[in-house]
Amino acid sequence: MQLQRLLSYARKAVDEYNMIQDGDHIAVGISGGKDSLTLLYALHGLQRFYPQKFQLSAITVDLGFEDFDLTPIQDLCREMEVPYKIVRSDIYDILFNVRKESNPCSLCAKMRKGALNQAIKEMGCNKVAYAHHKDDIIETMLLSLIFEGRFHSFSPRTYLDRMDLTVIRPLMYVDEMDVIGFKNKYDLPVVKSKCPVDGHTKRQYAKELLKQLNTEHPGVRERMFHAILTGNISGWPERTVHERRKTS
Repeated sequence: MQLQRLLSYARKAVDEYNMIQDGDHIAVGISGGKDSLTLLYALHGLQRFYPQKFQLSAITVDLGFEDFDLTPIQDLCREMEVPYKIVRSDIYDILFNVRKESNPCSLCAKMRKGALNQAIKEMGCNKVAYAHHKDDIIETMLLSLIFEGRFHSFSPRTYLDRMDLTVIRPLMYVDEMDVIGFKNKYDLPVVKSKCPVDGHTKRQYAKELLKQLNTEHPGVRERMFHAILTGNISGWPERTVHERRKTS
């Protein structure tokens, strides 16, 4: 995927769900993976021409894994002139050595987000961008249906009132295969996850299930995504692009 196509997808999401306002200071959560680095490229590129002017910073919560070298990401942010903050933590030690969690993902996510949000507020940011793409949104819907019995998924824009912080997801229209293509084309400095349960989670199950369903019923993936966009999911903001087109 070319950078121009990535920027087109990101702008579509930002415009349709009113994700960015003039004067925003947006923190990009960087895990080290392909998705978050693609998001960094998208917002850095959008920053150059988007009519609403905004600041950009990047942040990583270091969970405490050994040999987790973030130097390549530091170099990339320096090249982009994007301020980058690393938050050191002992989350790995707490989960795997102290508590010895057999299913650590939920607690890990809560601890990571807690550390992330606190640091973001200290940096003076009012928004944080997560790198969830189209496949993530569909997989989350499947997980919600299967394990919670409800039709639900990530919202494109969510206001966290207790933190006075807004979460945005500018990659929501980007396919995971396009992210992989972008990573390969631009040789993104991916730092591989050191998590011992990576690839053995319910989310991995949903990913494989979606792939199987789309192989057996071509187009089902896009139909599921359309159902999410038009399903009036609680907490989702309205899409505003159609109103803007009418008044333009």
